[in-house]
Amino acid sequence: MPKLKQQGFMKALQCRECGREYPLEARHVCEFDFGPLEVAYDYAKIKSKLTRAAIAKRPHSMWRYRELLPVAKAPTVGLEVGFTPLIKADRLAKRLGIRELWIKNDAVNYPTLSFKDRVVSVALSRARELGYETVACASTGNLANSVAANAAASGMKAFVFIPHDLEKGKVINSLIYGANVISIKGHYDEVNRLCAEIAGKYDWAFVNVNMRPYYAEGSKSQGFEILEQLGWKIPRHTVVPMASGSLLTKIHKSYQEFIKVGLVKKSNYSVHGAQATGCSPISTAHRAGQDFFKPVKPDTIAKSLAIGTPADGFYALKVFKETGGASDDVTDDEIREGIKLLAETEGIFSETAGGVTVGVAKKLIASGAIPADDSAVLCITGNGLKTLDAVENHAGRTRNISPSLREFDALLDSDKTLTTK
Repeated sequence: MPKLKQQGFMKALQCRECGREYPLEARHVCEFDFGPLEVAYDYAKIKSKLTRAAIAKRPHSMWRYRELLPVAKAPTVGLEVGFTPLIKADRLAKRLGIRELWIKNDAVNYPTLSFKDRVVSVALSRARELGYETVACASTGNLANSVAANAAASGMKAFVFIPHDLEKGKVINSLIYGANVISIKGHYDEVNRLCAEIAGKYDWAFVNVNMRPYYAEGSKSQGFEILEQLGWKIPRHTVVPMASGSLLTKIHKSYQEFIKVGLVKKSNYSVHGAQATGCSPISTAHRAGQDFFKPVKPDTIAKSLAIGTPADGFYALKVFKETGGASDDVTDDEIREGIKLLAETEGIFSETAGGVTVGVAKKLIASGAIPADDSAVLCITGNGLKTLDAVENHAGRTRNISPSLREFDALLDSDKTLTTK
């Protein structure tokens, strides 16, 4: 095979199984063994360019690490995405029983309040470089919102395909941007299979099909930011919610890449995975000591994690082995408890995936998988305003009175559940 043409800091697309290389175009599967493709980089070249000093001079967005993101030239979509807060969560740490806890809060990511803005920013920037005018996706909600918003901002046409039972807030959040929203009578895995067929017929940039090798790399930026915000150190423990498993594998990859290019020192760390009990193929396989997972039919309020056949499940299981990570899952009630606990202790309202992360972290700390005297980072990936239905009848209740001080005083006397300071 002739030598492939390098683009920017990208060398080629490379099969994650056999290592065969392919041109940097819109493709996602190896023709030899059907293994998934990912971007291979020129790390020697990156190491000479990407320094702490260079990063410090750049805007506070995910693109401050652009040499390690798969675009050939300057990005054109989502220039303000990323660099979300890393919050020291002392009150939550006390409740969970751990010495030190940090929250990586992508619930405030721009523009659609989820980590998906990271992957979409990369996918659409690359799609433009490859000449696409129409973008599309299969989504459990957050991705649909982000594709719709970023396509609108960049003047691209968008088709988003969603399961029919998606949360109302996420449906509206896709429609409002003018995207073509197609609701499919089935669960996400059925939506995804249909999109694979559509991608084979129409010349569109499907961000999580033919553009997946580029799209998935955007998740690394969350890991890069964690490392910089911790003072160029790798956290001892990181807890990541799992749907396809891609985010977890890319967090691990981000830590490895910063070691490789000399931005952080090598140290021991563990990456842990969190799933909902109603859709837990990866955590179930891991706790059973298996190297493979069994597909499931999702049944959980955590719709954004409801992927029964996770594309990166096998690779997530490998990350657990490589880092000594653990995994667990939580019920719908435990998810709601996790959402409420995070909100009450740190003032962060997360969607259901965040409740999963907090709930599983609680279990892992209690079991000793994350020792109480260690430090951990929890990845919160989306905003609670998107999943109000899940907590509507569990958040608490209002008390209704007339505009009367006497009536308010009487309420305080009669309702002992009210507290005053």
